[in-house]
Amino acid sequence: MPGWLLKLNDYFPIRYMIWLFALLGTAAGIGAWLDHGGSGWIWALICGSLAIAGIRDVLQTKRSILRNYPVIGHLRFLLEFIRPEMRQYFIESDNEAAPFSRQQRSLVYQRAKGDPDKRPFGTQKDVGEAGYEWINHSMSPTALAGHDFRVPIGAERAQPYSASVFNISAMSFGALSANAILALNAGAQRGGFAHDTGEGSISIHHRQHGGDLIWEIGSGYFGCRNDDGTFNAEKFAQNARDPQVKLIEIKLSQGAKPGHGGVLPGAKVTPEIAAARGVPVGQDCVSPAAHSAFSTPLELLDFIVRLRELSGDKPVGIKFCVGHPWEWFALAKAMQQTGILPDFIVVDGAEGGTGAAPLEFTDHVGAPLQEGLLLVHNTLVGLGLRERVKIGCAGKVVSAFDIARMMALGADWCNAARGFMFALGCIQAQTCHSGHCPTGVTTQDPLRQRALVVPDKAERVYRFHQNTLHALQELVQAAGLHHPGEISASHIVHRISKHEVRLLANLVPFVHPGAILEGDLPGAVFKVYWPMARADSFDPARPVRRFG
Repeated sequence: MPGWLLKLNDYFPIRYMIWLFALLGTAAGIGAWLDHGGSGWIWALICGSLAIAGIRDVLQTKRSILRNYPVIGHLRFLLEFIRPEMRQYFIESDNEAAPFSRQQRSLVYQRAKGDPDKRPFGTQKDVGEAGYEWINHSMSPTALAGHDFRVPIGAERAQPYSASVFNISAMSFGALSANAILALNAGAQRGGFAHDTGEGSISIHHRQHGGDLIWEIGSGYFGCRNDDGTFNAEKFAQNARDPQVKLIEIKLSQGAKPGHGGVLPGAKVTPEIAAARGVPVGQDCVSPAAHSAFSTPLELLDFIVRLRELSGDKPVGIKFCVGHPWEWFALAKAMQQTGILPDFIVVDGAEGGTGAAPLEFTDHVGAPLQEGLLLVHNTLVGLGLRERVKIGCAGKVVSAFDIARMMALGADWCNAARGFMFALGCIQAQTCHSGHCPTGVTTQDPLRQRALVVPDKAERVYRFHQNTLHALQELVQAAGLHHPGEISASHIVHRISKHEVRLLANLVPFVHPGAILEGDLPGAVFKVYWPMARADSFDPARPVRRFG
């Protein structure tokens, strides 16, 4: 059944049943009267129902339209309710991205199903439009044996991890359904790539298939918390030492709503969710905006060391969406001062993500992925630390070219959340936070979850990953390279205008190794904010300069 019909079914019995049956009955009654039928009392009853609905509309005070247009005014609310689906299926062009275009979604669906993903008759993109990009190919392409591209993380640790260059980004059980988690992890296990738990911690559904896990530790310390919400070392060690857990990721912020906490209402805290998070059943589950285990850059680095010790020396890193530049610089200075480095940093772009957020946060808070990734990459290069800290990234990555472009800007690997949701069957209904997901991906409703058949969707998750990496292999070969890590900004071309193009290497700022150590602060951001940053505090050393 189409997603918009399932969505309509949630609302229809409550809002429209009375008046719609009355309307149909009236029409039928008029027909019967004209045909001299003998069931006039039935039609009278139906017409009476219609009259009651109309009187109710006239007397209610919440909706002006219904007071002026009783009964028929409900059509306006009905059409408004299904407008997103109608626009998506019948009005938007294949390349309109809102937030993902039909072409992007179709690519994921085809690769997840194993259908042909080739396109005939040339590109649908306007190659003369500003912003169009391509990767330059070589006259001497390479031939690679396979597409299982890997990046080592935590080489200095006792338990390093060899990660795929394409992994499942953070999505919690609770935000996703049990069946969705089961299918994602089964697909990850088969494909040998990593599955980020999200801050909702490790559930029984993450463990069932044994796929590699990145355990995300958020400000609520779910899975490793005391009753008052503070960090519990013993519970952390118990989960972290599980062989299935490969990486520990401290979440400082997320692209969907950086700097914003969250609350999972008590009504949604089921026994399964409560067991995974370590919270009481039926009580509000709070994720504070800030961590309580540390409050300064130096304390954060000490916390990283502590988590390594408790986990049996597994790689520990951080995830954040870039905000105030001086705060990131403060952490970088603390790293420089102490010699303590995270094993990896995941940069989340403000383009994300799966979590629902206030519109102002969705549209206007946090740095987009390109700017955040470049700042982090350039800082580590400028301090001579880039080779010791791996960088992952997330933010609207669904195709092999998306991966190639992010790696050209400095990433070692990419994560995807919504891409893998599409692989599960998500139709971008954008009802993720309502519990009414039509495909069973983002709901805790047992009946809705039944729509997501785990073995079938796990196979789709696996195929999407494999076919995307196969496409990445073909891009790498065409560029004459041997690994996507060799892709640089000199391989990507960006159109500035109808008559001007530039290599990304000449368009976006890059620093040379050790530049900051030499006192060569590159660009205004470094010149203004690097001197203000202090290793012992996230606050600047002096008031922010005001311009204008």
